[in-house]
Amino acid sequence: MTAQRPFRFGVNMVVPGSRAAWIEKCRRAEELGYDVVGVADHLGLPAPFPALILAAEATQRVRLNTFVLNVPFYNATLLAREIATVDQFTEGRIELGLGAGYAKDEFDAAGLPFESGGKRVDRVEHTVRTLRRLYADPEYQPRPAQQHGPPLLIAGWGDRMLRLAAEHAAVIAFTGAASPRKGGPLLAAGLAETENRVAFARRCLGDRADQVEFNLLIQAIAKPQERAELLATYGPLLPPDVADTPEELPILLLGSHEEMAAHLRARRERYGFSYVTVLEDNMDKLAPVMALLR
Repeated sequence: MTAQRPFRFGVNMVVPGSRAAWIEKCRRAEELGYDVVGVADHLGLPAPFPALILAAEATQRVRLNTFVLNVPFYNATLLAREIATVDQFTEGRIELGLGAGYAKDEFDAAGLPFESGGKRVDRVEHTVRTLRRLYADPEYQPRPAQQHGPPLLIAGWGDRMLRLAAEHAAVIAFTGAASPRKGGPLLAAGLAETENRVAFARRCLGDRADQVEFNLLIQAIAKPQERAELLATYGPLLPPDVADTPEELPILLLGSHEEMAAHLRARRERYGFSYVTVLEDNMDKLAPVMALLR
């Protein structure tokens, strides 16, 4: 087996607030030692690109990403201009996260058709190829700071998204959940299903396997005294193979700081998840675990 990648940690900001509050949160993430500050792309939350530019002004070191853009919302050529501008203005600190979108109510609110999963993946592929083509043109303006544009993080779970990510992405973000047909709720994926998806991605990567990071979004973190409350929420979503051992579910992180660190090491060993992202409300909870893993 190849050498383990060092851990990298991101926090995805999802709570809107004032300019001062946003600056404070971004600086707090950098002070805690996070490597990446991300911005979600949902209606009702701050627009991703202005938020990232302000985050860059407020911080010194962290990388900045969209986690993840709802690609069917955007025209690919116009999006390329936005991305290049933000990469230029942040001096090359951008990582571009892309996804196919899943929240039908947001498409309805925006007056956009909620197309089939296959057509939404088609839109992601079209966007990726448009970005590659435009940024490869030496005459293209505005020039992104990074030579070929920001590195791509592509989030997915199904075969087509994982194939697309394996071909183009620097990071494959595994959602840890599979959406049933007809816009149903996201359901937690079990251990066997996660192993299946990781193995499929590795086969698709081929010779690129050592060049691509695997990312996992942790949905919830609970210390021992918070375990019961968390399981009351997530218990109904637990797949059968972790019904008795919920601490093994990849998208949850349970236990003491030492136990959480051990779980993340085990997930890196088993699945290759070296890039770990948490939601904003868990930012402080993960900080002591990050210190143990470094």
